[in-house]
Amino acid sequence: MLAKLTTYSLLGIDAASVDVEVDISPGALPKTILVGLAEAAVRESTHRIERALVNSGYVRPIDRIVINLSPADLPKDAASVDLSIALGLLVASGQLVSDVLGKYSAVGELALDGSIRPAKGTLSMALKAKELGMKGLIVPAANAREAAVVDGVDIIPVASLTEAVGFFSGQLDIPAYPFSWDDAVAEFGGYQVDYSDVKGQESAKRAVTVAAAGAHHLLMIGSPGTGKTLLASRLGTILPELAPEESLQTTRIWSAVGRLDPSQPLMIRRPFRSPHHTISEAGLVGGGSIPAPGEISLAHNGVLFLDELPEFNRRTLEVLRQPLEDGTVTISRAMGSLTFPANIMLVAAMNPCPCGYRGDPKRQCKCNPLQVERYVGRISGPLLDRLDIHIEVPPVPFRQLSDQSIGTSSEKMKTDVYAAREMQQHRFGKNSLRLNGRMTPPQIRKYCKLEPDAESLLKSAMEEMGLSARAHDKILRISRTIADLSASDNINSDHLSEAINYRTLDRSFWK
Repeated sequence: MLAKLTTYSLLGIDAASVDVEVDISPGALPKTILVGLAEAAVRESTHRIERALVNSGYVRPIDRIVINLSPADLPKDAASVDLSIALGLLVASGQLVSDVLGKYSAVGELALDGSIRPAKGTLSMALKAKELGMKGLIVPAANAREAAVVDGVDIIPVASLTEAVGFFSGQLDIPAYPFSWDDAVAEFGGYQVDYSDVKGQESAKRAVTVAAAGAHHLLMIGSPGTGKTLLASRLGTILPELAPEESLQTTRIWSAVGRLDPSQPLMIRRPFRSPHHTISEAGLVGGGSIPAPGEISLAHNGVLFLDELPEFNRRTLEVLRQPLEDGTVTISRAMGSLTFPANIMLVAAMNPCPCGYRGDPKRQCKCNPLQVERYVGRISGPLLDRLDIHIEVPPVPFRQLSDQSIGTSSEKMKTDVYAAREMQQHRFGKNSLRLNGRMTPPQIRKYCKLEPDAESLLKSAMEEMGLSARAHDKILRISRTIADLSASDNINSDHLSEAINYRTLDRSFWK
């Protein structure tokens, strides 16, 4: 007897439809054959499934069993196909009769006792089920909150094979798992930190506000303990909240790599990723025989913070150049190419020299100019050129640390950021995700008109500082954001002067 069900396999962060065909031939030599380009985790599934059937009270067919996973040229490397294969065996052997097999698909890994373990990427699978017009998706109970985010598909949570069989046979009524966006925001939104926690550093907070307002990449330079990490870690508190579409995009990535907390259905807060400087290229950009997302994509729609920037492997840092320009990561393998979203805001921090105390008024720097040059030389010029804002973060004096007054808060900074982004939305169109930091050259020419005194100032800066064409465009983009924060339609010399001061590495900082 032949049985056919639908399940899904992950390809990057997307789910691909897989038809599970199970054929049992009575009287033939007992043997189980699994075909369809199954990887090791799937090839081993037949042994798990056989014991799960027996331990759940069903009869293991002692006949010739052929299991086909179609399409044959699609690699299947996850155990999430276990449940569909087990159901197919029960249908093909006559132990399960169901009228809804074609309306529901199923995913889940079976344990030997018949319980169902969580699967990666159930959110993408639910999206695929909706695309295929399925009425519902049977998922492990631990993944129900995540998959229920998708509207238009009934998410049926099951904890064991017997529950799945009971649902398909009609003997067990399992209601679809409910989801409420407002409840998720109330439970998982909000922050426990605030920029008022950062003592002093008001000029640095201003630079952070400018960076957040225009989605500009930021580099902070300062001695150890000056607050660079504190400034970076609170950036999410002043960025706009994730829109439902952005939240869904980000959650898909986290779900595909198994990083999503089972109790959390959606990424409500913007992600903040801070990988250690020993990370490999594959860890940062993604990789594997079937490519999986790396830290850059995990930070999609959020912040990627690289502390101690010169300590990262130079080749590893170079993989950032494409994502910073295009907002995507493309990984090519023999099987083909996969593109992952990587719309990130890069924030980096570094010491001014190897010992960390160059320019510190209290501690003496022990580095000679050659050591400083080598230290900074670990970061390529093209990568530094892609960092819009470079600022110095000086040590905070004791009187500011002991001051009980509250500095600029996240609420105040967030209000300024929202106002500036509202101007950009009006400028680029309500349906556009474009921000000042992502303006194209034609848009720079159109929207970054300088007043005469500002144009003269930029000309002098270009000649004296030897700025590159990319640095010239960066300054104009930053100036446009500063003007937006001032609610000004025109860019004047004050706006431009502040923007030039944010290009520390273009000035004689290291000399």
